[in-house]
Amino acid sequence: MKSALLTAILSLLISVSAYAYDVETGSVMICDTQSQVERYAQLFNGDPQVAIATVNGEEHDPNACAVADVAYVQGPELDIVRGQSHAFRVVPILVIAMNTPRGYREVKPALFFTPVEVKEFAV
Repeated sequence: MKSALLTAILSLLISVSAYAYDVETGSVMICDTQSQVERYAQLFNGDPQVAIATVNGEEHDPNACAVADVAYVQGPELDIVRGQSHAFRVVPILVIAMNTPRGYREVKPALFFTPVEVKEFAV
């Protein structure tokens, strides 16, 4: 699934050269899989580090989810997941650079998934 989505995003970026893609930069929470982001959203209760540590513990992988300072291109929304007190859009991102002490440096494009908080209002 991950390689198919990466291929689809890369194909889109290459084949539609006239369309401008927004490269975003900054600190973002990333996970290796969509299901890890969904689990993060279910666990999140205001403290991202607690939710990240719990997901990483469940996955037996200390690097399954992390906060990274990267340059990335955001893909289309895949799902909306609600936890006890927050809702998140699940979005694939293609990481193209990492921030280093000498500024952003290109990396081999890599697919990750990120939660984007949704502001919900009672009506």
